[in-house]
Amino acid sequence: MSDDDTSRPDVSGPAAGVVTAALRRAIRLQSGAARRYVHKLREDHPDESPAQIRSRLDSLFLGAVTASGAAVGGTAAVPGIGTIIAFGAIGAESLVFLEAAAFYTLAVAEVHGVDVREGEHEELLVMTVMLGASGTAVLANAVGSGAGSASRASLASRVLRVPGLKEINSRMMHRFVRKFAVKRAGLALGKLAPAGLGAAIGGWGNRKLGRTVVDTADATFGAPPLSWPAG
Repeated sequence: MSDDDTSRPDVSGPAAGVVTAALRRAIRLQSGAARRYVHKLREDHPDESPAQIRSRLDSLFLGAVTASGAAVGGTAAVPGIGTIIAFGAIGAESLVFLEAAAFYTLAVAEVHGVDVREGEHEELLVMTVMLGASGTAVLANAVGSGAGSASRASLASRVLRVPGLKEINSRMMHRFVRKFAVKRAGLALGKLAPAGLGAAIGGWGNRKLGRTVVDTADATFGAPPLSWPAG
């Protein structure tokens, strides 16, 4: 199914602006924090390999988004006011998920030694990881297959060598805005289920979305390096 399929909901105007601004804010807030956190993990666990630190990041991210989803879903169980409160909490929790995914993606980039401090690179990789398979497909098409050692590098590394990312980012942003809004809206309805069901659905749904983020990070960044760079 193509991106232009009219059967899919269109998200534009103010909604698109809100999601775009939220993404950029999340990256701005989490970029430095993600790098510092990886450095702290390395200091606290000096004998651990990049793969082990990456595993810690995976667990941290999945635990955080599962807990936030369950907490929001649980508010709908409060008699009389739960659903009203949950509507407001869902919007805030969606931003929490977005910031957590940005933090996780940028931390993984740090573990893999991929310097994404250029704003366009950060945006592109965060959107790719959050979009899942469709994001990696767009990115793979943009960087091309090439030949030689460059073609064997990860998608995340190869994108750093692509000049003029504005067009790619524009295409990815359109896809990201629509998919993020639709996925989160569908999950929101489940979180509003009463009698505590919302907590179970919220936690399960967020963990499922979180697992997609982790799996896509695997596809985008590839296997972690065997060791840390010297010095």
